[in-house]
Amino acid sequence: MFALSLESIAFTLGPLKVHWYGIILGAAALVGLLLAVREGKRFGLSPDFFMDLVLLGVPSAIIGARLYYVAFKWEEYNDNWLDIFKIWNGGIAIYGAIIGALICGYFYARRKGYGFLRIADICAPGLIVGQLIGRWGNYVNQEAYGGPVEESFLRDTLNLPGWIVDQMFINGQFHHPTFLYESLWNLVGLGLLLVLRRRPFLRAGELLMSYFIWYSIGRFFIEGLRTDSLAFQGPSWFASLIDGLWSPMTAVFTAGDLSADYGNVRISQLVSLVLIVAAVAFIIIRRKTGAANERYSDPIISRKTGLPAGIVVQEAGDEAQAGVASNAADKGSKKE
Repeated sequence: MFALSLESIAFTLGPLKVHWYGIILGAAALVGLLLAVREGKRFGLSPDFFMDLVLLGVPSAIIGARLYYVAFKWEEYNDNWLDIFKIWNGGIAIYGAIIGALICGYFYARRKGYGFLRIADICAPGLIVGQLIGRWGNYVNQEAYGGPVEESFLRDTLNLPGWIVDQMFINGQFHHPTFLYESLWNLVGLGLLLVLRRRPFLRAGELLMSYFIWYSIGRFFIEGLRTDSLAFQGPSWFASLIDGLWSPMTAVFTAGDLSADYGNVRISQLVSLVLIVAAVAFIIIRRKTGAANERYSDPIISRKTGLPAGIVVQEAGDEAQAGVASNAADKGSKKE
């Protein structure tokens, strides 16, 4: 049987070590960019618009992801500040990355004169495909895995190839490949978003909300399998509520253990529930109040010019050409 166990370092260039994690994140950002550029062309947005957004958004996402993780693991970094910057060792949180990227996207869209929701809708498939690919960085680093599992479950029940099974052999035992579960969930979500954005009923902002709903549902259930979740000590009734919502998974899976001293409520599960409720409420309230009067398929209007995105540059070009023609005509009449 073919088997492959990867090291975290892809190759070295002198003293420089290039990690697989960075390569995978770079590939994720590139594929997300290509999806956004292709869809943006339908609305007259130039590729440069999204390239600049990625150049700003990727660092913002990484910073947000790291700060989110460090904030909840501060006891590990309080006396080791330099370790905060060692993201190649793992330790970034997806929800932190989303927060960082959305904050950057909001201010970028506003600066360019476009509505944030319209731009976020276009970028939503790029976000989920970025997570789809980025999760394989966890595979290489052997992190963000689930609880212990029998080798036969991975090889025979799930029929996973050897190169995945072998990489899930960590600290003397096999573990659930939660990175794979989430990656496959996001793959289905990508297909769903691509279909939804061509539906005439879709309103502005609702593709982004659909992304939040789909991703959060999967994250809630997959997170329950992990043993390294960020957590806090919450009321026992709330922990029981979370466990009850997760209980359908017990038909096939066993929940990952968390240290009782560390916490009893997984932060990502809590955030997932909040996002699902907030996204559903967002759609319903905007529909009920009439605020959702702009459709996804409508032209994107620049708030600076009042013109559709694809016409802004063209109009400026037409005015310039008209000015040149007028000046030429004036000079011609003077000569005559």
